[in-house]
Amino acid sequence: MDSTPNRPSLIRTATPDDVAAMFVVRTSVTENHLSMEELAQRGITPETLPGMMTGEGCGWVALRDDQVVAFAMANAAEATVYALFVMPGHEGRGFGRALLDACEAWLAQRGCQRVWLLTDADLKVRANGFYRHLGWQDEGVQPDGQTLFVKHLSA
Repeated sequence: MDSTPNRPSLIRTATPDDVAAMFVVRTSVTENHLSMEELAQRGITPETLPGMMTGEGCGWVALRDDQVVAFAMANAAEATVYALFVMPGHEGRGFGRALLDACEAWLAQRGCQRVWLLTDADLKVRANGFYRHLGWQDEGVQPDGQTLFVKHLSA
């Protein structure tokens, strides 16, 4: 990828060495913010995250000037993208799109044809428009209050 101001410097597969930086990004977002304590209550800790990036799971990071500024995670067994976060100040530069492309390509390579994700149902949350713009279909608000988005991938 090129390093123009509107494109990510590098998207690569996340490693356990990226976990601390991924938590910095995750806890820095203003929409869908969760603290370290709230993440831990959901079973997401620096100790559990590396296991979510092996086997049927994978993660990617976006780097700008050698700093992790965004990340995404997917799970092929569940055909889902379950994390996509961009650090404030880095939105609108192509990081989210590049990471979502990486997730979709990886899931398609693993035979996933119908993939899904959940996001906040509040239409003011930018993620809703972002996913729609990239071809994800709104399948409605779920019992937990989140919106289900699906996309059909070609293998």
